[in-house]
Amino acid sequence: MGRVTERRRTIRIRDGAVTSRPDTLVAEEPLEIRLGGKPLAITMRTPGDDFALAAGFLVSEGVLGSAADVRNIVYCAGAKDDGTNTYNVVDVQLAPGVPVPDITLERNIYTTSSCGLCGKASLDAVRTTARFPIADTPPVRVEPALLAGLPDRLRAAQRVFERTGGLHAAALFSEEGELLDIREDVGRHNAVDKLIGRALQDGRLPLSRVILLVSGRASFELAQKAVMAGIPFLAAVSAPSSLAVDLAAETGLTLVGFLRGANMNVYAGDERIALSTETRQRTTSTKTGLV
Repeated sequence: MGRVTERRRTIRIRDGAVTSRPDTLVAEEPLEIRLGGKPLAITMRTPGDDFALAAGFLVSEGVLGSAADVRNIVYCAGAKDDGTNTYNVVDVQLAPGVPVPDITLERNIYTTSSCGLCGKASLDAVRTTARFPIADTPPVRVEPALLAGLPDRLRAAQRVFERTGGLHAAALFSEEGELLDIREDVGRHNAVDKLIGRALQDGRLPLSRVILLVSGRASFELAQKAVMAGIPFLAAVSAPSSLAVDLAAETGLTLVGFLRGANMNVYAGDERIALSTETRQRTTSTKTGLV
């Protein structure tokens, strides 16, 4: 199986001094996801947790909802012409009775490590119907001070990033701030799929009382993945996109961006932020133009 990191020779220039030494890089390899033997998607990913990645991707696509929907996931033997296994092709076999989506040329998806999902036929096709509507009753309530400490905890848990500086990360935290799971990948969308796929395999969907924290920006795709897994709270250390904010508002997802220390922007779902009554009243007045 491909390694998570690889070594490459580099020329280093530091303060005018030139040296040659090996550097540790994050590995990036293609993963083809097949469904019932038919090609469905190709993603550029960091090898590891490939079965969870495939399962999480299919949750995001609305194909899977529980571990019982999967008969098995296997690497495809003979992936190369000489019969050797590259461990870069996985096949997901659905359990009997689980509907198989129509796989057409329009449906085939190519993803990259940077942009994530590409090639959907239309925006309507992207807005997959959520199997797990957000339903955290009573609502998750998070103190701003608790949120402020999560990025540092995410960063401290990124083992491979420490060696390479080239990985995104996604983590699940409880509403009390306990780190539940973390995954790293060259693609932020893959890191989220690995989290969701592992949750599906462990029978933990929907993830109705967790905070999803991502190390980069919050795109529409990441917001969609959170909604499809029933996650009520998405926080990002960088900016959200306008479409991510729209989706969050439509679905009841709490969306926090620019989470950096005690500073953050709440773009949707502020009812899950545990603000003081005085602060909330002042915020409401500002929204309505009363101050």
